[in-house]
Amino acid sequence: MAKDSTIFRGFLISYIVILIIPSIAGYMSYRTSISVTQSISIENSVTQLQKSQQMLERRMAEVEGFTRQLALNQDLYVLMNEKKPASNENVYGIWKIMKEVMVFGQTNDFLKNYYIYLHNYNVVLTPGSAYFRPEHYYENAHYRDMSLQDWQTNILGRTHSREMMPLTPFITNGGETSVISYLQSLPLDSFGDEAPATVVILIDQKTVASLLTGVRERYGGWTYVSDSEGHAISTQGIEPAAIDAMNSDAGFDEGKQSQFFGDDLVITIRSDSNGWVYRAGIPRDVLMKNANVIKSITWTVTGAALVIGLGIGWVLSRRNSAPIHRLLGMMREQFGKEAPAGTNAYDFLQGNISSMITNSRWLETELERQLPLIRDAFLKRLLAGEFQSREEIHAAAEQADLDDTPTCGYVGILRIHGYAGMESVEVLHELNTARLLLKQNLRELLPHILLTDLSSDRVVAIVTIEDEASGKAGLAQMMEPFVASMFGEYKISIDGAFGSFFTSEMEVSRSYEQAKETMSHAEYWQRKGFFWHDDIRQESATYYYPLEMELRLISTIRAGEAEEAKRIMRSVIQQNTEQRELSPEMAGQLIVEVKGTLLKLLDQKTIMESPHFEAVKERILAVALHDSIPGMEAELLDISETLCGMIVSKKQDLHSQTVEQIKQYIAAHYSDAELTLYRIAEQVERPEKYISTLFKDVTGTNLSDHLENVRMDQAAELLKRSSVTVDEIAASVGYNSSHSFRRAFKRVTGVSPSVYRQSFQ
Repeated sequence: MAKDSTIFRGFLISYIVILIIPSIAGYMSYRTSISVTQSISIENSVTQLQKSQQMLERRMAEVEGFTRQLALNQDLYVLMNEKKPASNENVYGIWKIMKEVMVFGQTNDFLKNYYIYLHNYNVVLTPGSAYFRPEHYYENAHYRDMSLQDWQTNILGRTHSREMMPLTPFITNGGETSVISYLQSLPLDSFGDEAPATVVILIDQKTVASLLTGVRERYGGWTYVSDSEGHAISTQGIEPAAIDAMNSDAGFDEGKQSQFFGDDLVITIRSDSNGWVYRAGIPRDVLMKNANVIKSITWTVTGAALVIGLGIGWVLSRRNSAPIHRLLGMMREQFGKEAPAGTNAYDFLQGNISSMITNSRWLETELERQLPLIRDAFLKRLLAGEFQSREEIHAAAEQADLDDTPTCGYVGILRIHGYAGMESVEVLHELNTARLLLKQNLRELLPHILLTDLSSDRVVAIVTIEDEASGKAGLAQMMEPFVASMFGEYKISIDGAFGSFFTSEMEVSRSYEQAKETMSHAEYWQRKGFFWHDDIRQESATYYYPLEMELRLISTIRAGEAEEAKRIMRSVIQQNTEQRELSPEMAGQLIVEVKGTLLKLLDQKTIMESPHFEAVKERILAVALHDSIPGMEAELLDISETLCGMIVSKKQDLHSQTVEQIKQYIAAHYSDAELTLYRIAEQVERPEKYISTLFKDVTGTNLSDHLENVRMDQAAELLKRSSVTVDEIAASVGYNSSHSFRRAFKRVTGVSPSVYRQSFQ
């Protein structure tokens, strides 16, 4: 408070003003009386319901344990698996089993009424009797709405596994009651239509209801228990019709813990273990009984609220002023100056933040100013053929803020005629103006054209055109009136040359070289106008295979881009067969050069390790001039595609090895809480962004999700096979916080760690 205390006082005063508003105190006093009454009643009811739930689930667990003990009883196992003698029953074995299981009903009222049906003997065993004909047992005890045939088919003749029948009317010894039935076939892993034995435990509704009397004794009202499918288990104080009406009412939310329905406050809890629903209804008049008592202490509560509010206001003032103090400290540290005298902290922050925004805008302006330079550099690299793959071109285009890269069209060189050999300052200024006018009018004519300066009197244009045949004619028709308008309006005379049609970003440099060749041809013959590379006659007797095209072919194959490699190979063959007439000696020399290029690629380790190395080498050496041109072209294209396939296959193997190395490292170090993407990247000696993208591409899963899944799998094993606490498990699988571990476990598995462990216990 000694330093910058005005900020703290400003927060504190605002909280005090809010606290002393008298209308809020009066309103809240009454609302508190209602809220407290409801919350106490809800809390007590929930507690009582939870106790009843725990008791009922414990008793049901004992019922399940009883069936498991029967499954482990050796005498019963022998009895239910032996073949029935032809002449008499195994009376002694049956009597022994009855004697062994009678003791359970004496200690557990849930086990007072049960029977065991042995299929091989067709006998029903109860705690006090043995019925060698099931019809006799049915005459003494049976479900009211189930015939003998249905009972024998659905209960005795089927396999059951921890099956629970809902509340059903049951007649025994001439009297009627309602029971829930627990059915289990023996052995426990029985399957099929019939099991050797079936255990049926009949639990009287009154026995279940006795566990829920705590709620009714305290508040009156009613209680209701149903299974996960909505079938009634126990009802007290309410009719089934009222329950059905409540559940079918659109305004009743079955998932809400407490809500008013009619004149009752309905409390609902749901068991996580078996999905049973426990509900209790508290009459509204009982709920409001203590409201008047609470109203009498309203003023006391209001006074206490003021005191507590002052304390909370002081704490909040300290907490809310702390970030501003830290921000001030950071500003002083970064800018190395204190707030001027006579200004408060907010003015100091405003001034520095304003300066930061100004600097940021200046940087943004500088970047925008340099954007044309970046774009011009990109176009010059594209024309020079410096890019080795489409991905590299697209990345550079995005950096230059170009939405689309030219995929097909023409490259042309436009020359401002009449300035050759003139280098004075005035002429250069005039040329600059002429170039600007030329580019401005070209952009108006062709909005998607890309332009860059080649020299003081020349401009390179990349024109995107979809169709080669119609595009060339259309471009020629547009250029004629354009040239006339430039001369008529600005007295600027223009001529130019265009290369052949390119069909890929990687062929732009080839079209540019052809445009330069065409321009040189026009200058040599002192011709004016526009010329196309396809129209000039190749008078050279040498073959066309420049170094830059060879390097581009090599880099494309090394990148594994088969289609681009075949396009370059076709271009080489087309240039030397369709546009040139080579002598046999020159054609043979060209074939030797192309074979040499392909043989250079065989020195690459990736290809040398391939099992197809020798076969590809023999195919390259076998290419000869005496073959037909189409056949030779098809063979060279197929060899190029094969080389690309070998490289791509090797890259995929390397990627899989890297991913497997990442998985092994995670499997060995998942318990390290400091295991991060940086640590993993450091281990495999790759950039973080690279391994993250690579892992996603190969496995289809994010690297962070894989690490979390590995940790959850290990945690699940520990929960199943050990008795260590959840906190210890969280620490052992790399979590510093058990709370974070619990949230992650539930997100991955759908259940909490404790529920997961209980499901296996």
